[in-house]
Amino acid sequence: MPFMIHTKSSVYTAILLVGDLVAYLFSLIIALAIRYGQMPGRALIYLHLSSFAILFIVFIIINFSAGLYNKRSLLSPNHIPGLLVRTQAIAVLISVAFFYFAPVSITPKANLFIYAVVSTLLLALWRMVIFPVASSARSQRAVLVGVNSEIQDLFDEINTRSRYGITFVEKLEPAASAEATVVKIGEAVRRANASVIVVDLHNKMVESAIPFLYSLIFSGVQVIDAAKLYEGIFDRVPLSMVGERWLVENTGASAVGRLVYDVVKRTIDILVAGILGVISLIFYPFIFWAIRMDDKGPLFIRQDRIGRNGRPIKIIKFRSMAANDGGAYNSEGKSDLQVTHVGKFIRFTRIDELPQLWNVLRGDISLIGPRPELPALVSVYEKEIPYYNVRHLIQPGLSGWAQIYHATHPHHAVAVNDTRDKLSYDLYYVKHRSFLLDLRIALQTFRALLSKRGV
Repeated sequence: MPFMIHTKSSVYTAILLVGDLVAYLFSLIIALAIRYGQMPGRALIYLHLSSFAILFIVFIIINFSAGLYNKRSLLSPNHIPGLLVRTQAIAVLISVAFFYFAPVSITPKANLFIYAVVSTLLLALWRMVIFPVASSARSQRAVLVGVNSEIQDLFDEINTRSRYGITFVEKLEPAASAEATVVKIGEAVRRANASVIVVDLHNKMVESAIPFLYSLIFSGVQVIDAAKLYEGIFDRVPLSMVGERWLVENTGASAVGRLVYDVVKRTIDILVAGILGVISLIFYPFIFWAIRMDDKGPLFIRQDRIGRNGRPIKIIKFRSMAANDGGAYNSEGKSDLQVTHVGKFIRFTRIDELPQLWNVLRGDISLIGPRPELPALVSVYEKEIPYYNVRHLIQPGLSGWAQIYHATHPHHAVAVNDTRDKLSYDLYYVKHRSFLLDLRIALQTFRALLSKRGV
């Protein structure tokens, strides 16, 4: 089966990570060989490796933050060269600082320069040549069965990119009866000479045809659930394929693994928010002085939000407007109050969110999770969007999966369509939440803040 279809995100990340580490290690060996004119012995390698190993870890963290372990990095090869150059530039600057200020026993000037050039070339070779070739496969002919917008998205996405390893030669809708659907699918598979069939198993007619689909397996035809394929490609849940069965299978909070995850995550929230909260206190006097000098108003505001299990919570922010509007916005999604001069700066830099670290300590929100929404908007969305309240099964957060990947964030005004799309990312997080996913969100949030894109 084609690599990009069957490989889970965690496996994909692991392969790229191991490949990067191998590239870093070989870059060090090659750099030493160039520097000293011969293959380095074990003693010389170990001498440098003791210091470079720390940098390897830093480089991997930088790569995570830059998004080099996302499927999107492979599916957008044109972006790889520029991204590699930027990440390597940051890595080299950190390396210089490390070797010049840390108590290490080697002189890095020439070695570090040679290593920077070699590692950039080897990473480019690995990322742009070796990995794409090794993971590619002969394109297989496929039939797509279903009827909704997500099915069309799958058809368009896969047929416009060659890296998925399949091509949809036919797309068909289920018939009005199970018997007619079976006949329709069988004829399409034979007509297209397909070795893969992707079907919406949540469609009632397709569900009735499952015995026939099962029989196709013995004919060498691979059957793939369209919902799982959609998740694997777009990193979000297809809402049209979500139902009670999906919710029971993917939102169970009683599993031992989930309980362990929740306990450990809460512990991490307390430790990280506590440390960052104390550090942030250093900036409070300066922020207070700037706000008071601007309009002499209060430092903080509190706004109502909906937390876990639909419980009302109050989040704390540094005041950025002339007064507290309570999150009430007009029909255009804008507040009737003016943003202050200082408010523009603290919003732009996300400083206004700092007090929410204390919300994390209180347990109102987590560091990572779906962003909490205004009560008035929640009441609308729960009526207009099926299963919207599922996002309230887990703790909301300062940053989340939707904040990283959803392109059009709805802000305060009612935006049903945008919020429906956002929910598909929130449900993906509800289903797949893990320490690795939380780390990925945290690192990419950090990148977003540094790039001034915000979250």
